[in-house]
Amino acid sequence: MDAGTLALLIPLAPFMLGGFAIWTKHQRRIEEIRAQATAEKAAQYAAHTERLEERVRVLERILTDRGTSLAHEIEALRGEETADAPGKKLQ
Repeated sequence: MDAGTLALLIPLAPFMLGGFAIWTKHQRRIEEIRAQATAEKAAQYAAHTERLEERVRVLERILTDRGTSLAHEIEALRGEETADAPGKKLQ
């Protein structure tokens, strides 16, 4: 590096540092926006998962509330199948 180049860079150094500071601040803001968007998506997925879990709970409740009557209905249908089958012995 010769003296002329160095003499040119010294006055430009504050402008380059200022530009770097602005660029760094801009990059930080972009990352904050991305993090906020990611957090919002995660909240949406959590809400959706919660709704699905509630629906599964309702279905489980329906099945367990009718569990004994469903078992009797299934057994009744099995009894009809054995009675309808020709040549089979009823137990």
